[in-house]
Amino acid sequence: MKIAVFAGSFDPFTKGHESVVLRALPLFDKIIVAIGNNTSKNGFLSIGERIELITEVFQSETKVEIDAYEGLTVDYCKRVHANFMLRGIRTAADFEYERAVAQMNKSMLPSVESVFLLTTPELTPVNSTIVRDILRHGGDVSQFLPDKANVYKLIEKRKAKN
Repeated sequence: MKIAVFAGSFDPFTKGHESVVLRALPLFDKIIVAIGNNTSKNGFLSIGERIELITEVFQSETKVEIDAYEGLTVDYCKRVHANFMLRGIRTAADFEYERAVAQMNKSMLPSVESVFLLTTPELTPVNSTIVRDILRHGGDVSQFLPDKANVYKLIEKRKAKN
């Protein structure tokens, strides 16, 4: 079985992320969207909220699973028996970074291959960090998020709890 892990902080999960997963579906038997805890990023959405949003996006895709993990992605790949790491590349800078990470991952876990998909041109500027900043300041990010990801519903739930 060809299992790919698409790991990231996904805070929030953008149309660019969605595009990578949808275009990779024909290549794999299963894609696990794995939400990692990136301690260097100041999170906006909780892990639970991210799981909820991404689950909404792929509710009809039986080949997509959503999970969260801590630690090294290669260790997570071992646990779920994944043989591929799926990555999206928007820019040349992304490529250089992802290449270095893939080479380190390959040396730590030789059985896993990294697979890179280029972002479609119209989604190249979509960046989670920028989208998160717009959200923090009350801006409209709906054009950058998957249609089924209702982040505003989650924000309203938060307000209602407080």
